[in-house]
Order: sequence, then C-alpha cells, then structure tokens
Amino acid sequence: MPVSVHNPDQYMASLRQILAQGRKRLGILVGAGGPAGVRVDRATGKLDPNGEPLLPTVDGLTVSVLGSLEKDFGAALKQVKADLNTENPNIEAILSRIRSLALVLGTNSICELDSAGYKSLAEQICKKIGEVVNVPLPSEQNPFSELIGWIGGVARDHPIEIFTPNYDLLFEEAFERAQIPYFDGFVGSHEPFFDQSSVASNDLPPRWARLWKLHGSLGWGANSRGECIRTGRRDSTNMIFPDHLKYDQTGKLPFSAFLDRLKQFLMVPDTLLIAIGFSFSDFHITARFSECLSANPSASVFAFQFKTLAEEAKACALARQRTNLSVYARDGAVINGIDGVWRPGDPPSREWATIRATYWDRPENPKSEKDPPEFTLGRFAALTRFFALSKALEPLLSTPTPGETK
Repeated sequence: MPVSVHNPDQYMASLRQILAQGRKRLGILVGAGGPAGVRVDRATGKLDPNGEPLLPTVDGLTVSVLGSLEKDFGAALKQVKADLNTENPNIEAILSRIRSLALVLGTNSICELDSAGYKSLAEQICKKIGEVVNVPLPSEQNPFSELIGWIGGVARDHPIEIFTPNYDLLFEEAFERAQIPYFDGFVGSHEPFFDQSSVASNDLPPRWARLWKLHGSLGWGANSRGECIRTGRRDSTNMIFPDHLKYDQTGKLPFSAFLDRLKQFLMVPDTLLIAIGFSFSDFHITARFSECLSANPSASVFAFQFKTLAEEAKACALARQRTNLSVYARDGAVINGIDGVWRPGDPPSREWATIRATYWDRPENPKSEKDPPEFTLGRFAALTRFFALSKALEPLLSTPTPGETK
C-alpha cells in the first residue's frame, strides 16, 4: 500500500495567516510538555539550551518526588511499585495505590505503615509536587513571554483562551510582566473569589485574554467558608493531584466550570484549538475533545506533538476517529484521518526558506550529520517563536516565486 505524504508548507502557510490576522476564535491548550521544553541552568535560573527542564514531565516528576521521599518512606514506596506490577509506574499510579491503601488498611500495616501512615505519605507526595512546580519564570525573553507578546500584539475580534492542566504560575507571571490583561475566573482584590457566571458568559473585552487552569493552581486556597479563593501565595492547597480521584474532583467547582468552558469553546462554529505539550492521557479532557469535535464538525483541534507518530499513539488514535483533529508530529501527521509522512514541496514564495526554517530543521540532538530535517513545532519553544514571528513574516507569504506575478 503506498505511503501517504503531507506537505508541511501547505498547512503552516495557512496557520501563519490565521495567527497573524486575529479574526479567528483561537484557543491554546498547554500541557506538561510546554514548560518541560524550556531549559534552564538550575543554579542561575537563566535559559540554557543544555540545561534542565524548567518543569519536569510526568516521568521526571515521578523521579523527583519519589527521590525526595526515599529516606523516610523508601520501603513503602518500593512495595507500592512492586504491587503495581508494571515497569516504571508513574506518580499517578503510585499516588492512586497509596490512597487506596490509606482507605482500606485501618490499623493493619504494610511496610510498617497503616492507614494513617499511607495518608501521611500521600500528603507528602502532594506537598512535594507543589514544591517541584513552584518555579519562577526566567527573567530574560522566553517561550512564555513570546507567546504572551503575540497575544497582546494583534488586534482581535475574539479573546485568546488558554487552557492548561498545569499548576505553575508561569503564564500569570508572563501576562503581568508584559502588562497584558487576563481573566482567570477570579475577581476581587482582598481575597479574589471564583465567579462562575463570568466564566460561563465570557463577556469581557476581547483584549482580555482568558486563562483557565483546568486542574487548579498554586496560590488557590479556601476561605473560612470553604469557598475557593486566590490567595496571592505560592502554596499548593487547592489542586487536582494526579491520582484516580482526579476524575471525581473535576466534577466540583471551580474545576467543572473550566471543563465546561472548554466544551463551550469547542462547540462554537469555526473555532480552532491549538494543543502543545499535551499527552492525551487525561481522559476527562480527551473525552470532551471527542464529544465536541463529533457534535461540531466546523471546530478544529491542531495537536503539535513532540515525539514521532508511532510514539503518539493516543493522539493519533483520536485523530483517525475525529477528522477535525489533526496531529502534527516530528516525522509525519494525521490530517483528515490519514496518516502520512512529511514531504515539503516546492516553495510557495521566493523567500519561503526563511519561513520554512521556523518549522522544519535538523533534530535538536542529531545522532549524525546525515540525520534529515524534521518538523519542529512539537517543541514548545519552536511553536511559540512561530506564533511570535507570524506577524513579522506575514509579508513573505505574498512574495511571488520567480516567474510568478502578484
């Protein structure tokens, strides 16, 4: 059977025009792979292409959190991982198992921990997760600041809506540093409270971006009445932690309101959501993708994935089922439900090489000089630069190739 091909020039030319014009209703979903793609020197906090991820992915988070608890809970953690009977279980599976033990053990013990002991271990894991994600935005220009600069640099018919399951405050810092207004669902100044009606109506001016934290955030807490507020601190008391209970917690306010907002967004005709750094492992989010894309064929989701098509199985499986979801991986894409390898075509304009270099380049860590170029927008930093340059390079889209007339 012949191998299908996709021309990245064709799709990226169209996307550039959408980004530069500011007329389409646009949303951006940033998963854990976003901040993981920003590398810093841990000692100085400055950007460093050879440094460590600003925030770890799930695998890195698992190593970091468990390593910090090894001294006090090593035997219990070893037993939990063995009980899971899977190679390298992640923090979600481990935390789910620990919370299950906390519910059923009572005064019985495993590895010298009873129900109270495993409850304490679960609390320590959640505390450590909050500490790991509590990092400041680098002071110099960075992918977050470039994305926010693009948001504020284009006059818009509709507000940009950012959805993220991440807990960190990187977007908040980037918006405030650039002095670009945004709304995150909370209003007030002393103890900002969650205002569900404002999230649902979404009737603020288009120049105000929206920031919807699907799993909660550092700095969220509860007041004396038990209501969710934004505290202004950086602690981690009101977040959906990665375990089996998170699917129940998403049905509670304010989390349910943000998931409803995602659904409302995808149900609007001719809407586009761009996903980056999202693994498609969160069932409650991917289920809404599937439901809304089926009900609203005019909506689209573009998923920019860091790995190859073979490694992005969950995203690709949904893209084959819902043809208005397109997956763009480093070696190929699933577009209109068809898997295909990348094959750039003839340049559509004289200066196209300048534009092509923003999404088609050599691998970050080539194994040899002969490694062919690949599609790069699955890297968060490359995609945000692509956004930032969309307006600056817009004139090149209309430059004719030799022999053509405008």
